Amino acid sequence: VTAIVAAPGFAESDVLAFAASVERGSEHPLATAIVRAATERNLPLSKVRGFDSPPGKGAIGLVDGKRVVLGNERFLAELSIATAPLAAEAERLRADGATVIFVSLNGQPAALIAVADPVKTHARDTLGELRAAGIGVIMLTGDNPVTAAAVARTLGIADVRANVLPEQKSNIVTALRDAGRVVAMAGDGINDAPALAAADVGIAMGTGTDIAMESAGITLLRGDLRGIVRARLLSAAAMRNIRQNLLFAFLYNAAGVPIAAGLLYPAFGILLSPMIAAAAMALSSVSVIGNALRLRGVRL
Repeated sequence: VTAIVAAPGFAESDVLAFAASVERGSEHPLATAIVRAATERNLPLSKVRGFDSPPGKGAIGLVDGKRVVLGNERFLAELSIATAPLAAEAERLRADGATVIFVSLNGQPAALIAVADPVKTHARDTLGELRAAGIGVIMLTGDNPVTAAAVARTLGIADVRANVLPEQKSNIVTALRDAGRVVAMAGDGINDAPALAAADVGIAMGTGTDIAMESAGITLLRGDLRGIVRARLLSAAAMRNIRQNLLFAFLYNAAGVPIAAGLLYPAFGILLSPMIAAAAMALSSVSVIGNALRLRGVRL
């Protein structure tokens, strides 16, 4: 949490306590950040009743008799809650790359909570390596277009899709696959799970939610984007190794089986004893395993 802007008549600490009380029931990374901020300030959290968290929109709950709503502008608009009094401040925070969460108490706009995850220094270089390898990079986010554009500029991403709901992320992935693309989807939250499952390769961050990791085929334990580049290099090396092993096994058996069967004995007098043939067969397996072990030396 980088900033809390309270509307007139509301205190920052009170609004944060209400918000954190509701968000304790969510596994979303933004919810985790809000709860952590309240905990660091030693704010007392209350029990929430009637908790609901519509995917990609926000959260609702009753705390100490007050109806607390957190989410984006669209979500609050659906509930007929005005956000205009805080709109200008929200745009300022978004321009700095922060995700802005509106908080309402009993139908009144109470505050903005800005959450930002600093872009890691190596992230831009990592995405550049992927592009250099001929891989297109698309940013899918449920965040506001202003925030998404600010982060995309930092990362050097040209194709940005903002205000995307979880099912829309999955639809975009499916559309790309239908167009003949091989799609890898990386994500860390509950909202990313459908798209992770729909992709050819789902890549979850080990620092994310359990459902994201369950939906993905690959989990990066450190939550480091460089792991995507490493995984691709290792996968390419593994496929080369598999082809080498298949070729070697084919040629070895194509030459060895006729000799072991005695097909060359009438013409050349070449014949292998059963013990030598068995040893030669074992040697072929050892050679394949030895070649596979070379993967341990791949530079990632």
